Amino acid sequence: MSPQPQAAVGAPLSRVDGRLKVTGQAKYAADQEPEGAVHAVVVDSSVARGRVTGIDTRAAEAQQGVLKVIHHRNAPKLPYNPNPGSLNLPGERLRVFQDDQVRFHGQPVAVVVATTLEAAQHAASLVAIDYDTERPATDLTEAPAAGEPRTYARGDAEAALRSAPVRLEMNYRTARNHHNAMEPHATVAHWDGDRLTLWDKTQWVQSPRDELAANFGIPAENIRVISPFVGGAFGNAARAWPHITIAALAARETGRPVKLVLTRRQLYFGVGYRPSYEYTVRLGSDRRGRLTAMTHDLRAETSRYETFAERGVIAPGQMLYTTPNVSQTHRTVPLDVNTPTPMRGPGYTTAAFAVESAMDELAHELGIDPIELRLRNEPDNDQSSSRPFSTRRLRECYTIGAGEFGWSRRNPRPRSTRDGDWLIGTGMATALYDTLRSPGRARVRLDAEGTALIESATSDMGPGTYTSMTQVAADALGLAIRNVTFRLGDTAMPTAPIHGGSQTMASVGTIVQDGCDKLRREAIELAVQDTRSPLYGADAEDVVVRGGRMHVRDNPARGETYRQLLTRNDRAHLEAMGSWTPGQSRSSMYAYGAVFAEVGVDARLGLVRVRRMLGVFDAGRIISPKLADSQALGAMVGGIGTALLEHTVTDHRDGRIVNADLADYLVPVNADVPGMKAIYVGGRDDEANPIGVKGLGEVVLVGVAPAIANAVFHATGRRVRELPITAESLL
Repeated sequence: MSPQPQAAVGAPLSRVDGRLKVTGQAKYAADQEPEGAVHAVVVDSSVARGRVTGIDTRAAEAQQGVLKVIHHRNAPKLPYNPNPGSLNLPGERLRVFQDDQVRFHGQPVAVVVATTLEAAQHAASLVAIDYDTERPATDLTEAPAAGEPRTYARGDAEAALRSAPVRLEMNYRTARNHHNAMEPHATVAHWDGDRLTLWDKTQWVQSPRDELAANFGIPAENIRVISPFVGGAFGNAARAWPHITIAALAARETGRPVKLVLTRRQLYFGVGYRPSYEYTVRLGSDRRGRLTAMTHDLRAETSRYETFAERGVIAPGQMLYTTPNVSQTHRTVPLDVNTPTPMRGPGYTTAAFAVESAMDELAHELGIDPIELRLRNEPDNDQSSSRPFSTRRLRECYTIGAGEFGWSRRNPRPRSTRDGDWLIGTGMATALYDTLRSPGRARVRLDAEGTALIESATSDMGPGTYTSMTQVAADALGLAIRNVTFRLGDTAMPTAPIHGGSQTMASVGTIVQDGCDKLRREAIELAVQDTRSPLYGADAEDVVVRGGRMHVRDNPARGETYRQLLTRNDRAHLEAMGSWTPGQSRSSMYAYGAVFAEVGVDARLGLVRVRRMLGVFDAGRIISPKLADSQALGAMVGGIGTALLEHTVTDHRDGRIVNADLADYLVPVNADVPGMKAIYVGGRDDEANPIGVKGLGEVVLVGVAPAIANAVFHATGRRVRELPITAESLL
């Protein structure tokens, strides 16, 4: 007998779609070229608040190749029916070309459609627009909050603070961040009668389908959205943005397929971003560092026309540490800006910077090691809900991380370690992210050749969905990886949850497992009831499948292949539908981590360089170690950007984003990336889902910025409470 094939799950496999991507065969939204396609270019407003009083399109329309210029004075009125899906927010979503109002700098005010991209670009520059303007409000620090704040309280935080032996108050600020994925947002729209096909960059194909159905007042089943590859997104391709409606409208008005690709500059106001925050923390403790009270007062920017309030920004302050008295207030500040949206680790990343910096400040105040302080405040259950933790291996994260990083060699005194002109510091921070789960379906088909096809309308913006789902399916069906194909990104496929919130592996992975289990059992039942099968009469529970061959567990010689079974029974294929709906949880389910960073700060220039980083994570079962490392190390790179580089700058005089390009909006490059390592503590979380995973993509970013900020303090003795940390703040 040949050796049994190794399990696919847990193996460090390379991406199954890797060759397509590196050879350019993977087709993204802007690569689609339906016959007769023309190009659309959006004209953006040059003011942030006011109304359009005049629009002159004659010069643009006179250009060769220009088919149409659409704006609020000639665009058809669209119904814009209510659409609670598509991640729409309280308020009224932007209705393109439906009125003369300008709500933010860069708002679409017209679109030019031409036979070539160059003609459309040139014509767009010739559209002349007059405005009646008002001075915009775009500064979070000066504008008032509006509406009722979100609040949370337990105990009496104010009384506990007054009586606390140790009291600290800190004000933190975080800059607006933009996602800056490699692939720009792009849409290709093609009408065939009253049916619309859309190729789109999206993390959730149901979102643009439902949004366009509502906006145009047509049945959702008349719209097909296709998105097989996404070149990064980090959250800003989850929602359906106005440009998809513009593309569909332009295609309908011209009777031609229309391609619309946002420029790099337009990505700074055409889609969302991580909002800026002001975050005040007051904490009280006894002299041994046991927390007695914490208050959290947050202000966050949002647009005037919609209210974006991140759910995760208040969770860490409620349940990360044992704190009997907690008070939280979360206010949104309406500004003349476009609407924010989730960005990797949404809410939790912002809160972690404030909470974990505050814990480091308390540790320094008391002279207690930062890890020891956290251990002294480690809770037995989720104090925000009184529910037990499904799993919480945070102590292991601290212990493993401290040992691997060499934390015991750290001199706790700030500014005590040098390497020539560089001040050396180390810091750490805790990370957490809740385990989201959603229902969905997947179609599984086993062909007579012994190959399997699995389809589900999920997405892959980079974490490796194609690969991880193939691994789950291969093991569940007992097939080699090469004999399994997973397809995604099409509304014609069974419905899947949004590809975000670290829930794809937990949700779609469980769905795929369910469908493959059903199909495997169907094949085994067919075999044990087939008088011509070597497995006839065997107990189905005793039959296993390895390498596409079914056999009795304790008698490998007694069996046959899927191919032999289906061929003999004249079956072209077997098919099953996988599904899963998570039940009501009795536990508090989170992924956790401990992030360690070492930095060097130039003593004369204030320049900060990260020297090494380590992340230790409790994320349940790891399906693909190679993909997990890609997620974790990539998040550390992103966290370096959040901590030291990324800052969207707005000119508050006119609402214009000053650095709307990759030359002036700084992101980490190879020279900024040090030695990095990720470790995953063992263990499943079977309460979260049947495959035991928690989700990894978000938690790996959450603690990075505060770990770096805490290391900067240890290096310099100067506490910087605003991100990004710049050289100016350290001089």
